[in-house]
Amino acid sequence: MTSTLVVGAGSAGCVVAARLSADPAHAVLVLEAGPVWASAALIPGPLLDPGHLPVGPESAVVWRYPGNLVRGKLIGGSGAINGSYFVRPPAADFAAWSAVVASPMWSYEAVLPFFAALETDRDFGTAPGHGAHGPVPVERTADPAPVSREFADACAASGFAEIADLNGYVGPGRTDGFGRVPLAVARGRRAGPALTHLYPALARPNLTVTGGTTVTRLLLRGSRVVGVEWSRGRGRGTTFADRVIVCAGAVESAALLIRSGIGPEPLLRSLGIPVVLPAPVGAWCTDHPEIGVEYPGPEPVRSTVALEYALELDDLELRPYTPMFTPGLRRLGVALMTPDTPGRLTLASADPTVPARIDQGYLRAEHDRARLRAGVRTAAELLRLPLGEIDDAWLRAHLGTSQHLSGTCRMGPADDRRAVVDPAGRVHGIDGLTIADLSVLPVPIRRGPQATVLLLAAVIAERHAV
Repeated sequence: MTSTLVVGAGSAGCVVAARLSADPAHAVLVLEAGPVWASAALIPGPLLDPGHLPVGPESAVVWRYPGNLVRGKLIGGSGAINGSYFVRPPAADFAAWSAVVASPMWSYEAVLPFFAALETDRDFGTAPGHGAHGPVPVERTADPAPVSREFADACAASGFAEIADLNGYVGPGRTDGFGRVPLAVARGRRAGPALTHLYPALARPNLTVTGGTTVTRLLLRGSRVVGVEWSRGRGRGTTFADRVIVCAGAVESAALLIRSGIGPEPLLRSLGIPVVLPAPVGAWCTDHPEIGVEYPGPEPVRSTVALEYALELDDLELRPYTPMFTPGLRRLGVALMTPDTPGRLTLASADPTVPARIDQGYLRAEHDRARLRAGVRTAAELLRLPLGEIDDAWLRAHLGTSQHLSGTCRMGPADDRRAVVDPAGRVHGIDGLTIADLSVLPVPIRRGPQATVLLLAAVIAERHAV
């Protein structure tokens, strides 16, 4: 029997484990650092509320990093705590992806059947390119909150086109417009990947999911991975497997490789970590910088989700959030989806309890600052706000993150000096080791990443299941 150890039961890990364990001759063990409930019925109610975002200081289900970056630390990962936004990137993003990795397997035409197989779209399920029989329920808000309706009306009055299906085909040209956000929600409950993929598979005798277990290091024999070291409370242990698929997310996947001796040689030596394989782990990453435009407004009527409408302006996305993040103030987020300046991830210590350092590179490029200024001006026009001068200091004072980090273990061919994995997610130079999460994205994508990470995991799992 083939054995695969999956590191992390986040969004990607749920998909990978469910797909591989569908073969009864394939034993799959998933090790998750956060809590794992024995059944979906035991998940705390607030985690099923798509309007509840448990990322505050009191939350016990997140990883925390400098710069207010948080990631989900529980079964389902960030997909269990985010806004349930489930939007596909435009075709141009996949054209760029496919070109960078020199493989047609990531072209829009190649991935479209995977997107369709993932979803049951309750609004467009029978339309071309969509699905009506997949595990992820997708729907759009039928009764938007007042703040969402006001935003949509303002977009229409400003001459922007309404896009009925934000997950429909968007060709190589620029297509601006606003529309209802596709959401992974069913009957008012968050439909995260644990619910849609992993829990339905838990009864399989060849699938084991263990929570509260942090994988601290990969075990290697020469250039082949043979297992992992882990910690559980005060306990320590090792587990061996035929192969390891790392699905720990853009931060923890990169950190795990570096702690295991796979990373930039100067960094490894500075941390006292024996060099197994010099590799550009953490040398490139990207995120979506977001400016929060706040304005006075009444207390919101309770909404089931945090975001119901969005305005797409090529490389900008405007988001009228339904909850108030500051008492008495509404917020319109202005996010730059394709920043020019990449970021960088490093470790300050070989100790797995010390958080990684992430320099996101925000606002370094004049082009990025100019695009965000343009987005803020559009927001001010829609809201009829007299903002005055929007200089660099103003941008920095209102800067935040969309929490969409990716690219720390970038995908590319073997002769690409920036690449850590090949187009199938296999780590260059290490046998038996694959990465299947947002850390492998080779280009910025112009939408939130939840649909993309499920797609990525599905494609890579399919390659490893045959």
